[in-house]
Amino acid sequence: MFLGCQFSLYPMTDGFVGVILDAIKPLDEYRSKLRVETDDISTTLIGPPEVLFPALKACFLAAARRSGHVVMNVSLSRGCPGEPDDPLCHSPALTEASARSNGDAVGAALERRRSLPPTGVRTAAQIALYPLGQTGYMDEIGACIAFAKEAGVFDRAKHFCSRLQGDAADVFEAIEQSFLGFAGPDSHVVLTAILSKGSPTQAA
Repeated sequence: MFLGCQFSLYPMTDGFVGVILDAIKPLDEYRSKLRVETDDISTTLIGPPEVLFPALKACFLAAARRSGHVVMNVSLSRGCPGEPDDPLCHSPALTEASARSNGDAVGAALERRRSLPPTGVRTAAQIALYPLGQTGYMDEIGACIAFAKEAGVFDRAKHFCSRLQGDAADVFEAIEQSFLGFAGPDSHVVLTAILSKGSPTQAA
């Protein structure tokens, strides 16, 4: 299995350099369990989901708490046949998430939500799930949308994506479960997400 993401941060402030540099500082505590590569365009994280998602959320929150309006652009991928297997990415959490029915996934997400403290950071996001190489991919996408609705973060459908809204903890939890819980653990799955905090307009 090869699993990871690339993300870029866009703080809407003249002091964007400091916001970005401070936002990736939380990655230092995850480097023993994640491969971290940063350049002038994006940061790449490779590793198991139970480490990757907390690291990704920590970066977003660090930027969100320093900047009025900030956007994070994320591309997640697992099981890409063009990438070599990496023992660093091994995770029983992926197999367990993919084995759940949609109802089980909703129940697990709601249970985790109760145990996760709210961040106080109101966040909007739009996500698109791509289960690649599957003839029944629309069934997986439909199940993912149903999951987001039952999990309480679905705002509305948009062209090419679904809009989510809620506390950052709930939004990131929904993104994680959407990425892991639909299509099998050996499938090639891509999820794209754009997250926004503090937009001066509610239009999306």
